[in-house]
Amino acid sequence: MTVAEPTDSNPRATGARYGHTNLIARDWRVLADFYETVFGCAPVPPERDYRGLELEAGTGVPDAALRGVHLRLPGGGPDGPTLEIYTYETQPDTLPPAPNRPGWGHIAFAVNDVRQAHAAVLASGGGRVAEVVTLQTAEGRRVTWCYMTDPEGNIIELQSWAPAG
Repeated sequence: MTVAEPTDSNPRATGARYGHTNLIARDWRVLADFYETVFGCAPVPPERDYRGLELEAGTGVPDAALRGVHLRLPGGGPDGPTLEIYTYETQPDTLPPAPNRPGWGHIAFAVNDVRQAHAAVLASGGGRVAEVVTLQTAEGRRVTWCYMTDPEGNIIELQSWAPAG
């Protein structure tokens, strides 16, 4: 596939690379501990504590104030992307998790053993969404996977791929 160069009719941000995904938590410390314990994410200091006119202007949230941390995701190396977990001082009520809700659906982690990771998620306060299943792709590869939730109900996919054969 050829990637088109940016033009006036085809604008493109130059130098783009994936940076982080943001997760808004009811308790950022609980979720950070969960992702560190279960998936080996590592904190990227310092802890964040933001408030003020710039944050309010940048988020569009009146009187915005938040605290949290960035966690380096496993497998990306020392400069890899992070999971940014913040708690706002004021938050609206949340909806129950649903894999088919429009918007960001889930975060996926490749693991060696889905059933072992499933047990680790449950033991660390996560929940079950559906069953562990194995599907075969059109290329003949097999993927074992399941959806679960972190302690606040955000959906996590666990997946383990086997070669075609």
